[in-house]
Amino acid sequence: MSFCNIIVDSCSYFRLAQNIRPLLKNAFEGGREKHCLGVIEELDKEYEKNPTLKNKFFWVGQDEYSHNRKQCFSPNRNQRSEIKHAFFFIREFARESQFSVSEVDIVGLAYAYVLKFPVVTDDSDMLEVAREFEISTYKTLELMKLMMDCGFVKMEMIRSIVSYWAYQNDKPKSFRKDFTRLFSEDPPG
Repeated sequence: MSFCNIIVDSCSYFRLAQNIRPLLKNAFEGGREKHCLGVIEELDKEYEKNPTLKNKFFWVGQDEYSHNRKQCFSPNRNQRSEIKHAFFFIREFARESQFSVSEVDIVGLAYAYVLKFPVVTDDSDMLEVAREFEISTYKTLELMKLMMDCGFVKMEMIRSIVSYWAYQNDKPKSFRKDFTRLFSEDPPG
């Protein structure tokens, strides 16, 4: 199993995992850097509690995907303690600042803060909280650009994925602007 060093939030996972397989624990290299995507175990808890997610993303429960999500990150005992503390600080900041960030997203940010890993998210409030705590981030399109630059995916696949987002009416905020900036072409659809 590869060492995961980028945390993918649930929304980005749902946008990518069915098309890029396996999405997680599958290393790709760019120069001297190795990248490997993972999700926190709380993603499964969030999914199980939400009937809308289970209906819309029925495939998430299939063995291929659930097995791929297992044990992406294994923080040691000290790191687990630091993650708990970071969770409380981040949660309090988000509440006081009136950011709408879910408990699961705060856990993801706490992991990223302690482990010094970037987070992939398109959630604007989550991006703001990450910025406050100096947590590196990628939007989903930025991650796909990194994957393309590393030879992990081709532009045809990216066009296909974002066309499906358009079909599902699930495009991230600033989609057109970000797509054009990153890929120097207009998005399909």
